[in-house]
Amino acid sequence: MFLRQKHTHPSMRKFLFFEKYSTNLVRYIFFCYLCTHKECNVMNKIVCLLLFVAALASCTQSEKSYKIGVSQCSSGRWREKVNSEMLAAQHLYEHDVKVSIAEAHDDTETQLRHIDSLANAGIDLLVVAPNEAAPIAEAIARVKQKGIPVVFFDRKADTEDYAAFIGGNNREAGQTVGHYAVSLAKDMLAQRGAQKPLILEITGSMATSPAQERHEGFAKAMQEQSEADYRFIESSWSSEDAYQTMKKQLKSGRLPDVVFCHNDAMTTGVYKALKEAKQESKVKILGVDGMHDEGIEYVLNGSLTGTYIYPTHGEEIVRLALNILTGQPYHRDNPLKGAMVTPENAKMMWLNSRELVQQNANLITIQDKLEAYFGLYSTQRKVLIASFAAIVLLIVAVLMIWRAFMQTRKVVRQRQTLNEEETLFFTNADSRKLRQPFVTPTEELPQPRSQDTIFVEKLNAAIRENLSNTNLKMEELGEKVGLSRVQLYRKVKAITGLSPVELLRQMRLQQGYVLLSTTNKTVSEIAFEVGFNTPGYFSKCFKEQYGKMPTDLRLQADIQNDSTNET
Repeated sequence: MFLRQKHTHPSMRKFLFFEKYSTNLVRYIFFCYLCTHKECNVMNKIVCLLLFVAALASCTQSEKSYKIGVSQCSSGRWREKVNSEMLAAQHLYEHDVKVSIAEAHDDTETQLRHIDSLANAGIDLLVVAPNEAAPIAEAIARVKQKGIPVVFFDRKADTEDYAAFIGGNNREAGQTVGHYAVSLAKDMLAQRGAQKPLILEITGSMATSPAQERHEGFAKAMQEQSEADYRFIESSWSSEDAYQTMKKQLKSGRLPDVVFCHNDAMTTGVYKALKEAKQESKVKILGVDGMHDEGIEYVLNGSLTGTYIYPTHGEEIVRLALNILTGQPYHRDNPLKGAMVTPENAKMMWLNSRELVQQNANLITIQDKLEAYFGLYSTQRKVLIASFAAIVLLIVAVLMIWRAFMQTRKVVRQRQTLNEEETLFFTNADSRKLRQPFVTPTEELPQPRSQDTIFVEKLNAAIRENLSNTNLKMEELGEKVGLSRVQLYRKVKAITGLSPVELLRQMRLQQGYVLLSTTNKTVSEIAFEVGFNTPGYFSKCFKEQYGKMPTDLRLQADIQNDSTNET
């Protein structure tokens, strides 16, 4: 009991497999043994085997593994860290999770296809970091129609069709960096004492919610100060676009004193442009992301003056998804806290971040090895169960065969005894006198009839029984006499010289002739009664068969009746 309460990790639960199901399995095996008893009939044996198979099937049951699809808008070091944290958290909680990740590489059309593909793949929940806010809304609506909850991560879309949002607070990130930029500007102003420092913001794509919110936060910090001039230029999220933007700014005239880029990748482009112009030492560069091997390291080596650690916490995304899927309470908005990295705290931040990344990598390695081990364990377990099942079934089969053999042997002995008694009865003289009243004389026995005679009688009866059936098919007629359509044709042709269809039509015409001669029914009534679809076709066939029309026969019969009456 202690193990069950303490070790809830799926890897440990696999060791408790046999303990959980062994009791029922033993009961079913014992029941199989009882079913081999001589008093047990065949149906009980079948039920026994079905129950045994059900027991084995129950042994292979496992807890539900939830499927979470992730649509990443882009790639890069920051998103790679998020992905690795989500993959590491697959087996971290009580429920097993399978995470599937698709990266759109900053292409909205590609992300739309990924979202539809993931939704059609049978996922239980979709995590989306939208590339653009507006175009993603329709795809999210399609996912919701399938009953799949949606979690927005890092970015939002122009829709309310989502269960929850989790990610860093972009307005807070922009405002925090803004306050730090203002403090740098104040220091510059105190040193120079003349012209106000210029603070330049180079934004990411303003079609995305992070760029809009970071700009709003930074602009708010700029409005609260008067120590510096502030400008912003819209760019994209790439290093190359930031490089080209900075080169244009340098050519325009005034050199900015502080440059804020919306991510650390953009700061590399800005630094490159400044270095080419030999102005890198005169400009303070600030960024957002704070990866240990990018932003924080850039602060340590002096190419950046500061960066904001934008939190990843992929394990929290998985936890939120499980809370939604298992009906646990959760918040719709889940902001994650970040922190500002400056030259003063960069060393400590770098050590902490590197340690966390290394621990996460170690956890993924351990999980990969555990999955490989338990995959082998699962295979061996299935082989063991299959072998055990085969042995049990073989024992049951042997016992059933032995019992059948004994029953057959008993029946043979009973027949031998009965044959001996019959032989004694028929060879004994007194017995012959006693059985004389029960013997029928040979001359009173019915005369044998040929198979053709029996067939003709049976066919004749079948045709007359269905004479009025206008939809009678030769296959149906063949079934009534126990022959296939081809066999019926051959048999009828050999006996009558006519095909079954010709024979059927001839018998219908004969019956029509009789009805025309002996009743007052109209030609139409007689035609339908003998199985013709139309009176016209009946008259045509009647003329071909008897050389006269049905009306001519009726008229001839009326003349004869009149002559008889006159006489």
